[in-house]
Amino acid sequence: MVLTNGCFDLLHLGHVRSLEEARSLGDRLVVGLNSDASVSRLKGARRPVVPARQRAEVLAGLACVDWVVIFGSDTPLALIRALRPAVLAKGGDWKLDEIVGRADVEGWGGCVMRLKQVPGIRTSGLLSSRRD
Repeated sequence: MVLTNGCFDLLHLGHVRSLEEARSLGDRLVVGLNSDASVSRLKGARRPVVPARQRAEVLAGLACVDWVVIFGSDTPLALIRALRPAVLAKGGDWKLDEIVGRADVEGWGGCVMRLKQVPGIRTSGLLSSRRD
């Protein structure tokens, strides 16, 4: 099983490509989704733009996603330890030594993979370029 996680606020092409790549690394893809409170703590009071239940439903509707689990902490460490994935996949913008749960996953014989980035496509960029 492959596990990836994130806020996935304003799902965009970069997210979809990363999720498809993550799914190709194993037989099932579980997506850990930050709760609304967690996103607000991590990204600021004006986030998330899309509520967790809606973000979860959109993610679950993708063919590459098998399950979505909403978690309330700021990191997915408890989820990683509970699910014990064979593969932990994170976006390529994360340095390997910054990936939460890496030591745990590698400790039980799993692997940690950095996914390809789609240049120029980031939620923060989309939000800063919109007109009010």
